[in-house]
Amino acid sequence: MYGTAKTDTGSDLASPSPSGDRGTVAASSGWSAWFGGPNTVIGRRIAPRIVPFTGDGPDDESDSGLSSDAILEKQLAQEAGSAIQYRTCSWQKTAALLFSEYICLAIMSFPWSYSYLGLIPGIILTIVQALIVLYTSLVLWQFCLRHPEVRDVCDIGQMLFWNKKWAWWFTAIMFLLNNTFIQALHVLTGAKYVNTLIGGNTDAISCQTVSIGFIVAIISWLASLPRTFNVLSHLGTASAFFTFISVLLAVIFAAIESHPAKYSAVPVTDPATGKALPSGAPIVTLIPLASTTFVNGLNAFLNISYTLIGQITLPSFIAEMKEPRDFPKALWVCTILEIIVFTIVGGAVYAYTGNQYMTSPAFGSLQPLYKKLAFSFMIPTIIFLGVLYASVSARFVFLRIFHNSRHKNENTVVGWASWAAILLVTWVLAFVVANSIPFFSSLLSLLSSLFDSFFGFIFWGVAYFRMRKADGAPSLFKDRTLRGWFEGALNIVIILTGAFFLTGGTYATVQGIIDEYEAGTVGRPFSCASNGL
Repeated sequence: MYGTAKTDTGSDLASPSPSGDRGTVAASSGWSAWFGGPNTVIGRRIAPRIVPFTGDGPDDESDSGLSSDAILEKQLAQEAGSAIQYRTCSWQKTAALLFSEYICLAIMSFPWSYSYLGLIPGIILTIVQALIVLYTSLVLWQFCLRHPEVRDVCDIGQMLFWNKKWAWWFTAIMFLLNNTFIQALHVLTGAKYVNTLIGGNTDAISCQTVSIGFIVAIISWLASLPRTFNVLSHLGTASAFFTFISVLLAVIFAAIESHPAKYSAVPVTDPATGKALPSGAPIVTLIPLASTTFVNGLNAFLNISYTLIGQITLPSFIAEMKEPRDFPKALWVCTILEIIVFTIVGGAVYAYTGNQYMTSPAFGSLQPLYKKLAFSFMIPTIIFLGVLYASVSARFVFLRIFHNSRHKNENTVVGWASWAAILLVTWVLAFVVANSIPFFSSLLSLLSSLFDSFFGFIFWGVAYFRMRKADGAPSLFKDRTLRGWFEGALNIVIILTGAFFLTGGTYATVQGIIDEYEAGTVGRPFSCASNGL
């Protein structure tokens, strides 16, 4: 039966001190708190162990009182000899998954963001946001170490909010919507790529953009069929490699082309509307222009945030690691690489393109041949990243339907048919969303404001305070060390930032969409017209 998690009556708290005092537990600090490894000390649980849903077998109940390490060892032992094993990823393969998640098409929205924010503030905000994501991801990792039965962010949502059923359902709905919207983004982008190659509208394809999007969704569904992240990690490595080539070519082409696409040396107007078109030498600004509005500036920052915030998938990745203590190694590698790639690509393409010729994604600012060449290397990522999020969603549903069933770990007709059907439903929904919100940058902003507010900020600020309380430091004011004050204040800011994303960010995104429709710069829902760059 599919449903919410229940709580185990047992406790998995850290061992008490010899004196019997259970008031304070020294969780990892120093090197291991930041970089993991075998010396990482696991703190106390914040709540009793959750069991996936009512009606589970005796194996789940027998875990009462086991330590986190014992639960992990039991999970590995139960999978031993099975045809399909989940806890098989090394930290290197997890790093490949992380890098393939972050090194994606959305990188090419950074030049557009910098055109509104200015080069210097844009780069600073990129670095600051990356470091905040790094910190909150480490908080998430520590939470998963304390609760190794956690398989996804929905389990975490229920535990964070005192094992309330509404918390699980709320998180589950947000989780599935977030993943479906990201799948939709890649259906939209796949159609945009094919239309870019075609070069405009053609009579050879009936209802052009909708038909191409449907074909992209079917291909993505077929590519989603592998059932473990261990298999997907190989595809992820190839995806990240081709994405790197794509953005590298974009930077090179932006530097060597004589001028950006649609360049005009003299002022010109659109003959159809009479509006002035971009003209003159590219304008590059170090700080925001005075004409930048709150809506434009915040949408630009939300685009950056969307690309950097990916914590929603991390519990699923950690749940398939052979040694979860090694997760920070993968996280640090990915964070360092993404800061380097994002700032160089965003800054360089913006510097050569300027404000007035900028598009999102920035491939559209390149001359036609260069645009098609650079964009073509993005094909693996267009498919793979949607596949990754589809797999996370399908795994969430599948593991709950077939928990404690042989269909979970064996190659059965029922298991594979159910897996394929769940994936198909996610891709059908993604196809509908992609054709309902047919614009790239605004869809990124909407994803960021609605979902990243919780999964990028609020959840992990709350997790920090819940873990501190479990370890015996229940409030900001009782830990008077410099680190205690700093981290307490930082997590309050993180929670408030999430609240601002949800309120101010959603307002700015919706207003931006309204402005785009009024200006006629985006297509209509389920439009057959080409959406190519």
